[in-house]
Amino acid sequence: MAAFNRSAGTGRSGSLGRYGTAAGTGTLAVLLLVAVCGSPLYVGWAEGRTDPGSAGGWFLRLLAWPAWRFGFGDPGQGTLASDLRAILLVVLAAALLYLLPASQVARVPGSVSQFFSGWGAYVLAAGLAGLLGTLLGPAPSLLAALQAASAGAGYGFLAGWIIGTASLGGRA
Repeated sequence: MAAFNRSAGTGRSGSLGRYGTAAGTGTLAVLLLVAVCGSPLYVGWAEGRTDPGSAGGWFLRLLAWPAWRFGFGDPGQGTLASDLRAILLVVLAAALLYLLPASQVARVPGSVSQFFSGWGAYVLAAGLAGLLGTLLGPAPSLLAALQAASAGAGYGFLAGWIIGTASLGGRA
């Protein structure tokens, strides 16, 4: 009976115990993506060393969208809004990754639903982060919030495949 319980998955032993959930690996990827590509060092490098006229340079600059400063730079330049946007992106993406149960509602459970669930969660999180970050920032306006939501959703659409791919690394 003990062998049956272990093989039935009641314990955490075996191959499933070595991997986290799809939401957990996706959240880790969000943290890394925002921490690395939103850092002042990366943002400065992308602005100074990439060609915005090339597809590769444009994409590398796009990855810097959730730029954060946390004490760097002039507060009058919207630093609070960008910091808030980066924080909201991580929090909302983590929440949406956990709330979107792809494997439970998908007709074809497995890696395809995990990928699209992670990607979709990141698109929604980036759009909402742009919207809320502007509305809760120092100079809120509806037009600026809608423009930020559009920029965030575009960023999420083009960078969300990274989170979707990372979601493949976990179990449902």
